[in-house]
This record gives sequence, C-alpha cells and structure tokens, in this order.
Amino acid sequence: MRHKLLPRPGGQRGVSLIIVLLLLVIVSILGVGAAQIATMGERSSRNDRDMQVAWQSAEAALMDAEFDIHGPVASSRRSVFTNMANTNAFVNGCGDSGNSRGLCTLVTSGQPAWLSVDFTATSNAHTAAYGEFTGRSFPAGTTGIQPAKAPRYVIEPIEDPANRDLSGSTTSYIYRVTAMGFGPRADIQGVAQIIYRD
Repeated sequence: MRHKLLPRPGGQRGVSLIIVLLLLVIVSILGVGAAQIATMGERSSRNDRDMQVAWQSAEAALMDAEFDIHGPVASSRRSVFTNMANTNAFVNGCGDSGNSRGLCTLVTSGQPAWLSVDFTATSNAHTAAYGEFTGRSFPAGTTGIQPAKAPRYVIEPIEDPANRDLSGSTTSYIYRVTAMGFGPRADIQGVAQIIYRD
C-alpha cells in the first residue's frame, strides 16, 4: 500500500487571522459602548433620585411653613400670623433674626424677595430653617441617601382681595411660601412654592 502525500499549502496568506481580529475589534467596540450606556443609565437614575430627595425636602419645608402659619403644631410665632393688622414682623429684604427670620415684605416692583435671598446660607440667614419655629425635626446629613442639610423657607404676605370688606378698612392676607430643599449633595436643589390661605 502506498500512501499519498497531500500537497503542501504554498499559497496561504493569513486571511482568516485578519477576519478574526476584525471581529474581535467590533465585539470590543460594542462591549465598550454597552458599558458606557449602562453607566449613563445609572448616572441618570442617580440624578433623578437625588432630585426627588431635593423636591421632597422642599415639600417638607412647605408643610413646616404651613404649620408655622396655622398649626396643628404650636408655633413659637403664631401671633405674627393671627394679628395681621400689624405686619411689622415682615421685613424688607426678609428678616434674619428672632420672629422675623424668613418673613419678607411683599415686593411689588422688581425682583421678588424669594429670588433675592440666599437659601443656602445658614448663618445670618434670611430664611427660616425647617422646625425652627415649630420644633419639628428633619433628618439630614451624611448618613445614607438623605438631604445634605435641612430645607429652608420664606413667607411673604399678600393682601387677599377676596376677603376685603367694602370699606377697604379690614385687610386679610394670604401667604406666598417659597422653600428650597437639598439633595444628598448641597449643590442639588429643588425649589417649591405655594400660595397659602388660612
């Protein structure tokens, strides 16, 4: 029996190696793209969560301001809102001490008071901190996913045209309350505003 020898391949040029390398490059590019999309999705979800924390913090401050104005929690400055014939507690540019802290006179021309105050300041602040007058507490700080600091608010009285008597002598007020809440980082902020009628 004789064995036949196979012919020697003399014309191979490594085309299959080039094709495999090209496929490997394409798969690598797709993998990197998928990883970037997943990272962007995670970052977007985190930003959305942080903004929700800030909005909920601002909403909590609005509720605390309502309690400050009307109750059911006893406020240390309730008399300011029940005796509105005397609006001395409401200060031009917003009060920064005592019962006037966070109380602003209504600006009828130009920039409203809530746009001119610094909600991020804590010393000599022209804004009221959550619970400052109601005694309520607000968890904030660095533990877990919670606001970096407690929310703050300002209150402005607005004459209520619906409750003015015909002589114009008795004036009642509604209140514009503006609050800023913070996310897990202090630079993430949410602002909410309501008109409150007692």
